[in-house]
Amino acid sequence: MKKTNVIPLDERIHFEKDEIIVSKTDLKGNIVYANDVFCRVAEMPTNAVIGKPHNIIRHPDMPRAVFKLLWQRLQSRKEIFAYVKNMSATGKYYWVIAHVSPSYDQDGQVVGYHSNRRAPSAKGIADIVPLYKDLIRIERAHADRKASLDESMAFLQATYRDIGQSYDEYIWNTGSSHV
Repeated sequence: MKKTNVIPLDERIHFEKDEIIVSKTDLKGNIVYANDVFCRVAEMPTNAVIGKPHNIIRHPDMPRAVFKLLWQRLQSRKEIFAYVKNMSATGKYYWVIAHVSPSYDQDGQVVGYHSNRRAPSAKGIADIVPLYKDLIRIERAHADRKASLDESMAFLQATYRDIGQSYDEYIWNTGSSHV
């Protein structure tokens, strides 16, 4: 149930550097927990987010390739850090540096996912925006969504590989400060 009638606005929501946005999802990405900061910044009451797909806060400026990489990492039982531009219920946007990791039960089975998000530095956002614009341009250039996603993923991987870094190194070297 992705929100479809919200029009993105060029109005940014800020949250404090010491605040942490927290959410937990089930294996399919449906929200099972959202803290007060999540609800306040997303401009949604708790009862409007619980049980909904996490992509209810997805901003159209976010490249699909970033989320494909996120799901690949999570399904491989690995954590991921990523810059994400989200959209509130009123169409305003907010940037986060997200840390997403699998959640395990007592038997070591993945039972869902946990995400902590902080406010990224202005430099981090400025550094990542050109890459995200390139990825979006690639993704929107093709009528074939699968082909566009494959090309966007290849571009993303080439970006950090060409400078001799892993994805994680690339993200942590983007911007001078993450909190």
